[in-house]
Amino acid sequence: MKNQVVIITGASSGIGRSLAFALGALGAHILITGRNKEKLEETAVALDEAGISCFPYVCDSSSESQTRDMIAATIEKFGKIDLLINNAGISMRSMFETVDLNVLKQVMDINFWGTVYATHAALPYLKKSRGGIIGISSIAGYRGLPVRTGYSASKFAMNGFLEALRTELLETGVHVLIACPGFTASNIRAASLNSEGKITGETMREEEKMMSSDEVAARILQAYLAKKKTLVLTFQGKLTVFLNKWMNGFLDRLVYNTLKKEKDSPLKEAS
Repeated sequence: MKNQVVIITGASSGIGRSLAFALGALGAHILITGRNKEKLEETAVALDEAGISCFPYVCDSSSESQTRDMIAATIEKFGKIDLLINNAGISMRSMFETVDLNVLKQVMDINFWGTVYATHAALPYLKKSRGGIIGISSIAGYRGLPVRTGYSASKFAMNGFLEALRTELLETGVHVLIACPGFTASNIRAASLNSEGKITGETMREEEKMMSSDEVAARILQAYLAKKKTLVLTFQGKLTVFLNKWMNGFLDRLVYNTLKKEKDSPLKEAS
């Protein structure tokens, strides 16, 4: 990865931030994006202090124009793109019956359309460099999760898009990896949206028992360098994918009962 140019969307925190450190440690030049300028600059300072070449760029992934400007700025500064990591994402937590549908649209705009915008703008340059694309998806892209209908839909869409694109690019030299972490210790739950589109500000799960974002980043980088097509992380994640394929009726009840135990779960009120 030495001297390769890597774009990581949504890299102010969590998996994106950890990937920036992991790739930067290998000598890559990193462009990180995020909507929050203050948090983005904090991450950029930390990367710089670690001796990592970093270029922060404020960008809302749900905006096609901002995303295209970001890709153009990357080319202007570095002259090429070797790897695009579509990591920007947001979650939601609400029963579908009571959710403001604008919440689902917002989640889809960031998680799915953000991936589409960045990939479409970067693809000509990735083909020139015979580079790669990584989509940070989720187990929710294989198995729909209750009270996360919009999040699950966005990740299913992301998986399908990247799988189709991977097949289109078979003879171009561009590698596509779909990475699906299980529950990871990050701020995505605290930043998730409620039924009204407001940020919850707290997690509903025991973060300390989850795989760390640094470990997830290391596994993703290992899978990319090994040219894997898909990566499903954690035993729980692998089991969920397997059971959903062969015993989805059983898994309906198992997933329902598991997520009903979450703190302040909307499923408790629905039962």
